[in-house]
Amino acid sequence: MCMPSSPAPHPAPRSAAQQPAAASPPKILVVDDEPEVRAAVEDGLTVEGYAVRGAADGLAALSEVASWQPDAIVLDVMMPVLDGLAVCRRLRALDDRTPILVLTALDSVSERVDGLDAGADDYLVKPFALDELVARVRALLRRASAGAADDTSLAFADLVVDPLTRTGHRGGRPLEFSRTEWALLELLLLHPGQVMPREVILERVWGRDFGPDSNSLAVYVGYLRRKLEAGGEARLVYTVHGVGYRLDEPGQAGRGGRAGRA
Repeated sequence: MCMPSSPAPHPAPRSAAQQPAAASPPKILVVDDEPEVRAAVEDGLTVEGYAVRGAADGLAALSEVASWQPDAIVLDVMMPVLDGLAVCRRLRALDDRTPILVLTALDSVSERVDGLDAGADDYLVKPFALDELVARVRALLRRASAGAADDTSLAFADLVVDPLTRTGHRGGRPLEFSRTEWALLELLLLHPGQVMPREVILERVWGRDFGPDSNSLAVYVGYLRRKLEAGGEARLVYTVHGVGYRLDEPGQAGRGGRAGRA
């Protein structure tokens, strides 16, 4: 049995009220007839914030693709009923361009060529490191997003971000965001120039108001600012003292209330 090596650690459990209210995470279908492998991959992707479903054979995979429409597929090759390469060929024959990462225990050049010729976008040999699988899935989603319509991206000033992969760039500098950082940034991006009250942000991002003594919001605003300004760029996220925060053009600290760089 080929199990992924070095699985990513699980975070400490949090209560439902503390979980950020994530918006439409990318959907990943994991297809493998080995329950242990399938469960390990599902768990690793779930920890990274993806919505995940599993299937144990090729026919079940095709059914899930039709009903659930995943954003990417992690697909084992050697399975009963219908193997992974047959699944690839059927999907591509239907003009389904869902990104596919093929998993196999076979490492010959001919096997890799067969997988790519069948329509797979990437190839990973078992046993594999779970971190590498997650990185490859992220890269597939990034490439798929780059080839999609421009309206999938969100942009403000010199900041461009991709909701599908929670990545972006500012001034040519690449950026990646955690689930909570992204939920906060997305809320601000969808309301540019508007003062977002602290209570509204806490409810939208965390699903609750932690009270006036909590510094959770200030901490994550600090995380965002450090990422957005790491290259010396101007501030985009402004504090409106006593109210909340605002995403605005550089140099607009005085708009919309008593604002500052704190």
